[in-house]
Amino acid sequence: MLQESFTDAFLHLETFRFDSSFGAWLKRITINKCINALAKRHPDITSVEILPDLISNSNNTDEEEDEFTRFTVTRIQKAMEKLPDGYRVIFSLYLLEGYDHLEIAQILGINEATSKSQYSRAKQKIRELIKFEGDERQA
Repeated sequence: MLQESFTDAFLHLETFRFDSSFGAWLKRITINKCINALAKRHPDITSVEILPDLISNSNNTDEEEDEFTRFTVTRIQKAMEKLPDGYRVIFSLYLLEGYDHLEIAQILGINEATSKSQYSRAKQKIRELIKFEGDERQA
């Protein structure tokens, strides 16, 4: 997708209007290309490469902690897979990709408040799913 985005940007360089920075324009092309590709294929993609850093409170390399982290990442990944598409996209863009709510709103064509509320609901839903999974394991 990134390579195709660069190619598209190069081929359509004359459409750059200098309304924003070139980086922002290129970022918009890349995001739109990825969203369009996802909409066409409907894959079940969940990026969790960054999650161990987010949930680990220290940089210990204990085997026991690594096992706990993997277990936690697995639980979060499974919970993310169960989220509705809208929640999952906003959750991923905000938490994993680092976009702010204003950028997400522009990308998806929604209000900033909608992005914030969807993100909040996604976090709550993930908490509920993980808690429910934990309760099932204890039963």
